[in-house]
Amino acid sequence: MDQQNLEALLRRFQAGEASLEDVLTRLKHLPFENLGFAHVDHHRAIRQGFPEVIFGRGKTPEQIAGIAEKLLTRVSNVLVTRTDRAAFELLQQIEATAVFHETCGAISVIRDRTEHGKGSIAIVTAGTSDIPVAEEAAITVEAMGNQFIKLFDVGVAGIHRILSQRELLQSARVVICVAGMEGALPSVVGGLVSVPVIAVPTSI
Repeated sequence: MDQQNLEALLRRFQAGEASLEDVLTRLKHLPFENLGFAHVDHHRAIRQGFPEVIFGRGKTPEQIAGIAEKLLTRVSNVLVTRTDRAAFELLQQIEATAVFHETCGAISVIRDRTEHGKGSIAIVTAGTSDIPVAEEAAITVEAMGNQFIKLFDVGVAGIHRILSQRELLQSARVVICVAGMEGALPSVVGGLVSVPVIAVPTSI
């Protein structure tokens, strides 16, 4: 349950539109719910503004679907990273709007598309090999209610490629630079913009 839904529930109780039993039922599994194989943190959205992200690697499709199902009873958007199509097919049976992102092995459920950010986030890669990591960043940004711009394969080995994107970079509120072979890209971008630059190294 996120803060907005919690506030709405308490307002309904205050107005006499929800019983004490209704409220207790909704709050019973807060701050976390014990599934045996996982403790699902239902307070994460209240503390940090977004529900916990399910890290798929090492989890079975059944575990991923079980955690996602519990989260989706209380929040609108859920993100699963580093997973596979088997987990997606199981989760899709629970939530038909789930989308599998093949490039980076992520699953997203976005039922609330409210924009929470101010401006756009530029996601930049040095090379084509860095795209899977950048795609995961883009999906995360979208799930959290932000706009984004993708600028792929603009590493400084051909400096004109990044310089030609100067206007787009300068229009962003944050820049995420994903670079493996070309580690100089974040430094160059940092010299072109006056906003935070997040450097993400990839093991290429």
